Amino acid sequence: MKKKNMEKKGNSSAKRIPFPVGFTALILLFLIFVFVAVCIGSAHLSIRDALHLILSKLPGINEVYEQILFQVRLPRVLLAGLVGMGLSVTGTAFQGLFRNPLADPHILGVSSGAALGATLAMLFGAGTWVGGISLTGLFAFAGGLSTVFVVYRIACVGGGVQTVHLLLMGTAVSSFLSAVISFLMTRNKDGLEKIYMWTLGSFGLANWEKVCFLGIFLLLCSAVLFAVAGELNLLLTGEDTAATLGVSLKNTRIVVLFAGTFLVATCVSVSGVIGFVGLIVPHCMRLIFGPDHRVLFWCAALCGASFMIFCDMLARTVTAPTEIPVGVVTALCGAPYFIFLLGKNKRGQIK
Repeated sequence: MKKKNMEKKGNSSAKRIPFPVGFTALILLFLIFVFVAVCIGSAHLSIRDALHLILSKLPGINEVYEQILFQVRLPRVLLAGLVGMGLSVTGTAFQGLFRNPLADPHILGVSSGAALGATLAMLFGAGTWVGGISLTGLFAFAGGLSTVFVVYRIACVGGGVQTVHLLLMGTAVSSFLSAVISFLMTRNKDGLEKIYMWTLGSFGLANWEKVCFLGIFLLLCSAVLFAVAGELNLLLTGEDTAATLGVSLKNTRIVVLFAGTFLVATCVSVSGVIGFVGLIVPHCMRLIFGPDHRVLFWCAALCGASFMIFCDMLARTVTAPTEIPVGVVTALCGAPYFIFLLGKNKRGQIK
């Protein structure tokens, strides 16, 4: 029986795509999506013109197309890619920390806290821009960080935090904040549509300032999460085993929770609330490349960027000239997958 299980395990790992091959394919996929996304939109831009503009900015190309490409589409595509990277990297870290494929960046109420912050900013008419980021985004950023701090402090029992307490507290606080947002929306019907659209996510207000802002925080937070990839690998053996191997569970949990939350709050502050990306992408990458977080982080980042760019491309072209909130597209993809995972989890097929 033992031999049979070992053979099964070996066959399973043999089916996985080698990292160099898979990573190269993900890079090519990302570049293809970026190029296609900047060509497609309500204003048609030919592939030839896009190539000339991107590679050499040759004279003679329509100036309107140049404006559309470099001031509208390219910042939007890059911002979508960065948000996809941030949510996917955080989802990978959270799933490794909780050893649960159903965990995602919204599990601690980050999105609900950010949505409440943005709702309050909109209701008080905060429309000023600071360094390319609206005060609505800054309020969302503060709301997300505040929420995870409150959740973590409440979940602390006897100087420590149990994973189950953290998850339950995050769910409870998220539900409470969602109820508060609903109450505020019913009491302020003038701003109802604006708040509702923001909570569904959009890249319609993308600009180069937002791209730079998010890019800096993505590099910093991702570097912190990449640094604990080894600890997350050891946690896969179980908390007790990891502790005997020298892993400080408390320190690892604090690093992952706050670096991940910081990154998600930054993403939400520039794009609104976008769900399921941090759930779908890390789980799929784990099935393809295996559980090694040193590999998973890189693959999830690239795949998440491509997935978000693709979803945004659908959001702005399917019903053009009107636009679907990108959060609706990700939910249409993610909700069925989440139900599928719940079914597998119920049957004990995933851990």
